[in-house]
Amino acid sequence: MIIFGTKGYLYQLAILTLVCGQCGNPAAHTLRKRVTKFTLFFVPLFPVSTKYATQCTFCGAEQKVTTEQAEQLQAQAAAGGSGGQRSHGQPQQPYRS
Repeated sequence: MIIFGTKGYLYQLAILTLVCGQCGNPAAHTLRKRVTKFTLFFVPLFPVSTKYATQCTFCGAEQKVTTEQAEQLQAQAAAGGSGGQRSHGQPQQPYRS
């Protein structure tokens, strides 16, 4: 018997001050990375998909971003632009897909 599946991981990459596209307020946004990994016998082996998104801390709206945009936002946060704070990319909590 072989047990396999997927498990999701949520990483917070940075916190940036941006103008929200939903509410229009200049607020802190978290840049997050969602990684879904293939598991075999409950051991995560390799990533199946990777998605990036920003979430407004004021209204909670989430907006998907491309890998290139995520890299630019992360570089901006590392450089200290837009009041960004750097996080260490530790997983916050697993999510179920």
